[in-house]
Parts: sequence; C-alpha cells; structure tokens
Amino acid sequence: MDTDSHSQTLWQLDSHARLSALENLPEQLRQLDVPFCVVENESEPSIALGGAIQLAGSDSGDNEHRLCGFSPAQSIKALGDQSFCQDYNIDYPYMAGSMANGIASVELVEALAREGMLASFGAAGLSLGEVEIGIKRLQTSLGDKTHCYNLIYSPNEKGHEDAVVDLYLKYDVTLVETSAYMKLTLPVVRYRVKGIHKDAQGNIIVPNRIIAKASRVELASKWFSPPPEKLLNELLEQGAITQEEAELAKEIPMAQDLTVEADSGGHTDNRPAITLLPTMLSLRDQYQAKYNYQHPLRVGAAGGIATPASALGAFAMGAAYIVTGTVNQACKESGSSDVVREMLANAEQADVTMAPAVDMFEMGVKLQVLKRGTMFAMRGNKLYDIYKKYASIEEISEVEKANLEKTIFKMSLAEVWQKAEEFFTERDPRQIEKANNDPKHKMALIFRWYLGLSSRWANAGIADRQVDYQIWCGPAMGAFNEWTRDTFLSAAENRNTVTVAMNILFGAAVLSRINGLQKQGVKLPVELAQFNPMQLETIKNYLSE
Repeated sequence: MDTDSHSQTLWQLDSHARLSALENLPEQLRQLDVPFCVVENESEPSIALGGAIQLAGSDSGDNEHRLCGFSPAQSIKALGDQSFCQDYNIDYPYMAGSMANGIASVELVEALAREGMLASFGAAGLSLGEVEIGIKRLQTSLGDKTHCYNLIYSPNEKGHEDAVVDLYLKYDVTLVETSAYMKLTLPVVRYRVKGIHKDAQGNIIVPNRIIAKASRVELASKWFSPPPEKLLNELLEQGAITQEEAELAKEIPMAQDLTVEADSGGHTDNRPAITLLPTMLSLRDQYQAKYNYQHPLRVGAAGGIATPASALGAFAMGAAYIVTGTVNQACKESGSSDVVREMLANAEQADVTMAPAVDMFEMGVKLQVLKRGTMFAMRGNKLYDIYKKYASIEEISEVEKANLEKTIFKMSLAEVWQKAEEFFTERDPRQIEKANNDPKHKMALIFRWYLGLSSRWANAGIADRQVDYQIWCGPAMGAFNEWTRDTFLSAAENRNTVTVAMNILFGAAVLSRINGLQKQGVKLPVELAQFNPMQLETIKNYLSE
C-alpha cells in the first residue's frame, strides 16, 4: 500500500487505543458505525482505533504515528436525503419501482416494506379486479407500513386510468408512483388534489402523495409545478373537487419527489444518468426557489442502478433516494416465472434492445426489453412496421398475413380479433366502438393482443411461447450479473429482493468509506478496495452491532 505524505497530521496512541494489521481493513470497513484511522506503524500501514489526532508540533508526547487517512462512521440512511426516509417512515433511501402486470408483486412489496424499504405494486396492465385484490392484500398484510402503487399514463384507455384513481381513492391509497406520463391528466390531478385541507395551524395537509418518474425536463417541470389551472377548473366543473381543494392546490407541487429515470428497463428514453441527474437537480432548485414550497422538492435516481458502485454514484451526485427495477424482476418474489429469472441471470449488458410498447403502440413509443433468448423485439417491431405501412388488415397481402398467423399469432387474424374484442369489451368498450369505425385502429388492437400477452406469457412461463417472451430489462441487469459472478447471488434461485437491496445499500456505504480513504491519498490493494456480495444475515449482524 502506498500513502501520500500528510506530514502535518499525527495519530497518538493512548491507553484505550489499539492498532491492527491492514489485512483487517475489509472487516473494519463493514463496521459502519465505528470510525477509524489508517496510520503508518513502523513504516507499514495499520488500522488505528481510538487514540487522538494531533497536529505536528503540538505537545503530543510519545507513541505518535503519521496519519494517512481517517474514515468517519457511515450511516446507510445518510447516503441519501434523510428527510425522504423520515417523510415516508422508512429506514433506507431505497425504492423498488413498479414493474407492470404484477411483476412488482404483492410478495415483493411486502418483503421490502417489512425491512424498512419502499416498493411500488405493479398495477399497470392489470384489470381493475386484480388491482383491487392487490390493494386489499397489501393493506391487510402491511397495515401502516409504507408502500406504494403504480399509476400509469394511459392515453388509449383514459377510462381505465380514471377507474384506477377511483379505486385508489376508495381504499385510501395515499402514495402512488406515476410512470410513462407524457402530460398531466385529469385523473392524476384529481388524485393529487382530492382531500387537501388546512390544519388548525394553517399548514396545508396533502393526503395523497406522488412519486413521479420522468426523463425529460419539460415533463419534470410539470411535476414540480402546481396542478395546471385548466385541469383544476375542469375538475371543479365536474364536481370532482371542491373550491377549497382547487385553491389550496395552487400552493403545492404535483409531486414533491421526482425519480429521474435514466437507461432503465421498460419505458425509457435511454438517457445517461450522469448527464440527466445533475440537470434535474438544478431544475429542482429552480422550482423550489420559484414556488417556495412548504415541503422542499426532492430528486431520486433510477435506471442503471443494480450494484453498490452505481448506487453510490447516484448518491454522490445528489440523489435523495435510489430506485431499482429489472434486478427485482430477477428475484424470487417477483411476479415473473422461474424461466424468466434464469434468462435474466444469464443476461449481459448488451443483451437489450427496444421494442413497441403495448400501451402506446399507435404513438410509436418503445420500451427496453431483453433480446437474448427471445424474438419478441424483432416480431414486435415487424408488427409496428406493418401498422405504419397499411391502413387496415385487409390491405396486408395474403402471403404476409399467412406469415403473421403462422409465426407470430399461431392462429388466424380473425381469431385474434375475436379474442381482442372479448378483452376490450370488458376493459374498455370504447376501443371496440372505435375499431368498428376505424380499420386502422382495429389493426392496432389485433397487434396489441400479441404485445399485451407476450409479457403475460413470460410471467406465466408458458413453455411453447418462450420465443415470444416480452421481458422488460435494462443494462443494469448485466451489470448486476457481472458483479455477482462466482458468488451465491449468481444463481437465480438465491436471489431475493431484500438480500439484493441490502447488498446494494450496504455495499454502497462500504465503498463510500473506501473512496474516502483513497481521496485522502491512501492507495489500497485491489483485494481490499472492493465489496463482494454477502449473505443477508451477515449484513444484518454488522448493522445491529
């Protein structure tokens, strides 16, 4: 080990202090609440506990050692903005984002909530009945433990978005995570504003909180602003909110917390976190200064976070909290299948690509998926190309239709339409009405049948549809696999959400101590300057000492 000169600072041994060999550094780093020094002892670096730090030239007496570096105590909660944990009554600045179709399952939310972390139930893509069942189960099992539910932008199913908000208000769901919004809608504004009032001291009380995801400045600006007056007036006219709620809404942001979504699985703009996060932090400061909100705005980070190093990087740049996604899908509590978990365990960073999104198919919106072991992306993109090229199913050549029926749908297009018609008759009958008057919309619904079921085939592990699995996945999955290679977490069956989360957080805290020493000039051997996955009980033992 090399140490740069710090000739002006000494460490003094006293009766309560002790020295130990540098080879014990990994163990010392893991004791987060114990500060320590690295000193020069007989020309060799050593770990020093206790003692006193003195300036050279002071009357410090004997047993002096040159100070090479100091590592203060480290708290996991202090990695982010501690107010985030306080406001949501959680222990760690960590959130598992909502993955649609129940991939972020009841079991996943329960596991993290019980360990003092936040998780969002993947309500998007589920029927109202399925969402209601999820709400009841979580409220019964978790009681007052904080947890979250997803609310997704649904431009093609506005009635469904409104109905989901009705459910959330009916069951007093007070925290939602919004995703994929391209503009603010009446349902999301109604959710945020409903129930606002002032307490006896004149403070504005906002019962319904939103953690918004965004990857563009123009959208983040909307979340950091009060609800649009135009939408408030529409809600007033509908009788959906009161005059008092509309007036008080002008003094609050749509979302106090905004998650900066970088290169994530699923809906993403593939933005690099290293440029996007600082931009959003600056935007946060601008809007807080502009509106002087009672509760300051916060910014978290998502996309590409699946290792201690990436988590620490996000925190170091100023993230109040971190949000993980794909890595949770690879865990046993997720609503996915064992075969998908195995596929994710073998993914590398380059094994991802973009494919059409079922919920915004007609708009050309794409999402990030796994490409290794599945042909979904190629087939989904083919369907979108056909959709752009033709005005109706009837315009497609017989040869092309036969190919679609054989390779993608595995049934006639007439049969697909019958199934799509049954689905939308229950979920949103207006889609069928529109399709009967618009042949291109009918074609879109037929193609969306495949896009929608491909994710459910993956979740259910339907063997004869494996080549069509739609698996939302970002490059973070490959990074996690690289970090866990040749450890117990490399096996899909050993991955559970709490173990993964605690390794990411605990590892980030350990790496922050390593980085702190290195910035003081302490140059550590590679084997001492890293963090490898640990069993959950081992981590808990360190945190309880």
